[in-house]
Amino acid sequence: MSKVLTRLKEKGIELPAAPAPMGAYVPAVRAGNLVFVSGQLPRQGDAMRYRGKVDAELALPEAQAAARLAALNAVAALGTAVPDLDRVRRIVKVRVSVASSPGFVNQPQVANAASELLVEVFGEAGRHARMAVGVAELPGNAAVAVELVAEVEA
Repeated sequence: MSKVLTRLKEKGIELPAAPAPMGAYVPAVRAGNLVFVSGQLPRQGDAMRYRGKVDAELALPEAQAAARLAALNAVAALGTAVPDLDRVRRIVKVRVSVASSPGFVNQPQVANAASELLVEVFGEAGRHARMAVGVAELPGNAAVAVELVAEVEA
């Protein structure tokens, strides 16, 4: 068993299958040593687990759970391009989009849950540059979307 999958198992985290795309795109694309993972939503199977605007319809802890689930789905999507996750050298960049009600400014605290999950999965290689932004709407009325770029072994 790979180091990454062993680490997940030890933490009681189950890596889901990569969610099917909701449009005409692929979950991840490899270009040389970089893998670009499409925005992933807080879905469990085909069901959107967390919907609505953060602050008006979801409290911060729910939004953080949504970000964590979306990040886990991003790792699963990464696995479609790199089946052996031990080949991930580092997570380079993460973008977390938060469906925010007017006046909500705590997107970084929502995004922290995604960032922390990536460190749980990849250790120090999971530390990354990041952008957290508030958006008006996300597909499927999702609360959060997470996309990332990873560097992998040749």
